[in-house]
Amino acid sequence: MDLNYSAADDAFREEVRGWLEANLPADIRAKVLNHRRPNRDDFVRWHKALAGKGWSAPHWPVQYGGTGWNATQRHIWDEECARVGAPGVLPFGVAMVAPVIMKFGNEQQKSYYLPRILDCTDWWCQGYSEPGSGSDLASLKTRAELTPDGKSYIVNGQKTWTTLGQHADMIFCLVRTDPEAKKQEGISFLLIDMKTPGITVRPIVMLDEEREVNEVFFDNVQVPVENRVGEENRGWTYAKYLLGHERTGIARVGNSKRELGFLKRLARGQQKNGKPLLEDPVFGAKVAALEIELMALEITVLRVVSSEAAGKGPGPEASMLKIKGTEIQQLLTELMVEAVGPYAQPFDPAYLECEHEHAVTGFDDAAPLAAYYFNFRKTSIYGGSNEIQKNIISQMILGL
Repeated sequence: MDLNYSAADDAFREEVRGWLEANLPADIRAKVLNHRRPNRDDFVRWHKALAGKGWSAPHWPVQYGGTGWNATQRHIWDEECARVGAPGVLPFGVAMVAPVIMKFGNEQQKSYYLPRILDCTDWWCQGYSEPGSGSDLASLKTRAELTPDGKSYIVNGQKTWTTLGQHADMIFCLVRTDPEAKKQEGISFLLIDMKTPGITVRPIVMLDEEREVNEVFFDNVQVPVENRVGEENRGWTYAKYLLGHERTGIARVGNSKRELGFLKRLARGQQKNGKPLLEDPVFGAKVAALEIELMALEITVLRVVSSEAAGKGPGPEASMLKIKGTEIQQLLTELMVEAVGPYAQPFDPAYLECEHEHAVTGFDDAAPLAAYYFNFRKTSIYGGSNEIQKNIISQMILGL
């Protein structure tokens, strides 16, 4: 297993770095690097810029508009995007529903939806979780019943924790089409236009006043049968396939390396006993331990990348990446808040939303950190909770 970059890899990195530096809008970059909130227009502008270059879906097959990059090149791309402060392409279309359509959709669905995902004509959201059906997703209750003519489904029910659903044009949904079947066997996978009558989106206002997630209600929503992906009652198979793609890249090593640099800069600017906080033995040891964990995680990611380049899929390593990646992300936010102490307390939503140029306290770096910390509590839950990932590791490695 070779974990070193080749000369070709280094040349590719320089090409990517040069293009990102020249084409990432400065206002979007500033929001990401300063922990402020990109808006819908920011995400769409950046997606369309990437689509114009042909780089909006690096992992797609070339036949559908992908780049043809190998696993190492895709890793370099992710790392460079994180380093420069690119917001990333939202995963719901490009990385989640698109692979399902490619694998299980018919030719009409592929020819219609994939180009619209590629260039961000359609903004997608995910309709999986429901009240009482999160970790046990197979217990979902949203119903889809065929009309007497067999041409449409009538959908009734509720989805929750729908990320950025307020902006979405389309939602991919798991719905129960056979209530008498075993719970995993009676589910279908539907593509639903969010403008369809009967859909209501209600925000779930977060602790930091962010409208990131929503409830979505379906009241006699009519969905054409041709919007079903694959076979009726086989949706659980497609859902498991999608979840495998959702966990890809969840370690976010590039982002954590960038945030580690931010943490060090923050700690150098704070004083303790007349010296920079980073030189304090206790705090400095915490940062050093975190950096060692991040280095180990990066090596594990490179091992997975090397295996993928050799045509092997990730095994329990994927769960390891999820656990350690999210633990490191959370620890980074904890140390940021610790570094600035009481300066993290003032809550300034106008600054986070870029309505003001500077924070009310005058300490711009500190202003977003409490909200940033609270938001990252979720990372150990989404994409399969860390407790579940530990179970997977114990089963696959220890046979427990």
